[in-house]
Amino acid sequence: MTSTRILCAAGAVVASVAIIAMVGNPGRVKANNDPGTAGERIQAGFAIAPVPLKMEGRDWRAVGLGSYLVNAMGSCNDCHSAGPQTQYLKGENPYFGQPAMTNPETYLGGGREFGQIAGPNSPDIISRNLTPDKSGLPIGGHTFEQFRTILRTGQDLDHLHPNCSATVASDCLPPPFDGSLLQIMPWPSYHNLTDQDLRSIYEYLSAIPCVESSPDPNNPLHNDCPSQ
Repeated sequence: MTSTRILCAAGAVVASVAIIAMVGNPGRVKANNDPGTAGERIQAGFAIAPVPLKMEGRDWRAVGLGSYLVNAMGSCNDCHSAGPQTQYLKGENPYFGQPAMTNPETYLGGGREFGQIAGPNSPDIISRNLTPDKSGLPIGGHTFEQFRTILRTGQDLDHLHPNCSATVASDCLPPPFDGSLLQIMPWPSYHNLTDQDLRSIYEYLSAIPCVESSPDPNNPLHNDCPSQ
């Protein structure tokens, strides 16, 4: 991401070599050459990333900042995992006074149920899978432009929750709900993020492991993960 390339070319080369050597341990990546708060956030982002990151060919500054925004600021996994029962590994749940350890098998794989927000005839709202699919693009194959549209406008590009009408009377959203928009995802809280922040989040989501979530290819949570 060019807008975050704030170091000289020589520094970037050195940093890239260090990243390649430490892909399996992203917490060791250093950002000491970045000035002030930006560098601290990048370094913290790598330190708190709960899964191994695929760094080859990626802007390490963007990935580190994206991790900070996703894991420290946005706490995205609280909603975009299957729920509190599986969000943390057994015996490592901070709500039980234990040291926190995120479950990598469900990390950002979606599946959190929020129920029928508009009555018994409305659809269940379930958080989506944010991990990359076999294309390498996150959120099941969304481009950055599509991701930016979602965060800026709240548009549901999957069109999962239709508006009720004369021909659609169940599993639909009645007025004043707008079925073209995401109903639970707090996009109004994110739509003013800078393009740099959005790009950083996207780059981080592109670097995390794929979570299949469901073997059913018709399930919106399903991801076709690359073969191991």
